[in-house]
Amino acid sequence: MPDHTAPEIELLRAAYAAFNARDIDAALALMTPDVAWPRAFKAGFVRGHEEVRAYWSEIDPHVEPMAFHSEGAEHILVDVHQVVRDLAGAVLADQHLGHRFTLAHGLIQAMEVGPLPLSTPKA
Repeated sequence: MPDHTAPEIELLRAAYAAFNARDIDAALALMTPDVAWPRAFKAGFVRGHEEVRAYWSEIDPHVEPMAFHSEGAEHILVDVHQVVRDLAGAVLADQHLGHRFTLAHGLIQAMEVGPLPLSTPKA
């Protein structure tokens, strides 16, 4: 299984930094135009930059990447600590979970949310 190089990890670190800073334009610039993003608290996915922008306007998340795990040439699983609040400040979630990214052409093509495996080798 190929290891991920620094540029792929840096892409994801930059995406989390932009996301946490609520710099939506900077975060979207790191994604393919047809990106698929989970609607974690509503089920399903949003697709494309404008749908992602609209979804992110509904929640106030802070997500810290804890570790990066290689899952082949196009996938990285990120162990994250995520705190999500609604716009009134009420905590909707405070948890450790996995963000599985699909990369294409040096950009984020998709992200899925799920539990972390019991044992994951670091990228």
